[in-house]
Order: sequence, then C-alpha cells, then structure tokens
Amino acid sequence: MQYRDVKRARFLERPNRFIAYVDLEGRRQICHVKNTGRCRELLLPGAEVFLEIAENPNRKTPYDLIAVRKGGRLINMDSQAPNHVFGEWAADHWPGVREIHPEYTYGHSRFDFRIDTEQGTEFVEVKGVTLEEGGFARFPDAPTERGVKHIEELQRAAEAGYGATLFFVVQMEGIHAVAPNDDTHPAFGEALRQASRNGVRVLAYDCLISPDRLELHSSVPVIL
Repeated sequence: MQYRDVKRARFLERPNRFIAYVDLEGRRQICHVKNTGRCRELLLPGAEVFLEIAENPNRKTPYDLIAVRKGGRLINMDSQAPNHVFGEWAADHWPGVREIHPEYTYGHSRFDFRIDTEQGTEFVEVKGVTLEEGGFARFPDAPTERGVKHIEELQRAAEAGYGATLFFVVQMEGIHAVAPNDDTHPAFGEALRQASRNGVRVLAYDCLISPDRLELHSSVPVIL
C-alpha cells in the first residue's frame, strides 16, 4: 500500500475522535485522524506524526494523519489500511485462492472478505492492531461490541461448514506476539477463545512500514 505526498509534523492535540491539530512546518494545522480508536498511548503532545495530503483540495481538513512514531517504532494508524494491505497480500498468498470478494454479507454480519478457494468458501474478518505494550501487540484498544459480534458470526459460519478466519494486521514491525486485550474488553477475549475452540482460525501478521508505505510481512504468534 503506497501513500502519496506524505509530510512530517508534530502532534499537538486531539479535541475529538475525528480531528487533530499538528505543527506542520511551524504552522498550526488541522487534520483528519484516520482512526476513531482512543490511541491515547500514541497521540502524545510532541509525537512525530505523518500526514497524507487529502485527495479533495476543498476539504476542511486538508491532511490525513496516517502514522505516528512511538519511541523508536513507527506505527501506521490508518484504520482503512489493514483491509487494503490484506487484500493485496491475499491475492498472491492465500492458499488455493480463486476469487476475493470484499465486504460480503453473511447472516447478520458483513465480513471484510469472502475468499473462494480450491477447498471451498472462507470468510475473513480483518482487525488492525495499533496498541503495543513491551513488544507485544494487543487488540482492542477500546471496547468493541461490533468485534464480538463478528467473532460470533465467524463461529456460526465455521459450524455451518465454511472456512472462517480472524486476521490481525499488526500495523508495525518487530512484534513478539498478539493477544486479546482482556483488561480493556474481556468479552472480546472470551469470544475469541471460544471461537478458536470451535473452528475459527486466528492469524496475525506484522507489517513492513515506512511513512509512505505499508506492506504485510510475516506471521506473528497469537496468544489466546
């Protein structure tokens, strides 16, 4: 996944989920935050951030905040990026892939992907992970009832004979493992462990990342 026209700035403040103010080349600039999660451990005053120029020149927020540096680690926090990089990767690397259908409705949920393979049909739900603690990634960073619903629907799909996978895209490099964030949302972890026992695969990959690029890289252990 390639971004265009990326600029470096310093984070100032985030008055709400959707916008932030940054110092861009000595000017206070408003930008759109492409992640509605809390991201409190990332968006700290003075943090180095990266902005992409918006495609619409008439938009009230002329930039999108897409990445932040936390210590020595660069983290992509664009919530649209995980589906994009997974789709690029799956087209070449998913076993036996024939066709990929994004945004596919099954039951009462709309999964991120339906993948038709030589073995049959598989539903995939993709979750982007930006929370890192001591070299370990955790999901979610805030309670997500929608995430629990998706897991339960994946389990029903698995019980009906379909392939079902929850796929964590870790939007950074050098992570030891991924685990559910039981401190923040224990119901998500409970649902994930139950689904894993009932036929749902749980996979995680980290990413190669630079300010203007994101690419799915290698498998990361998942601790349930």
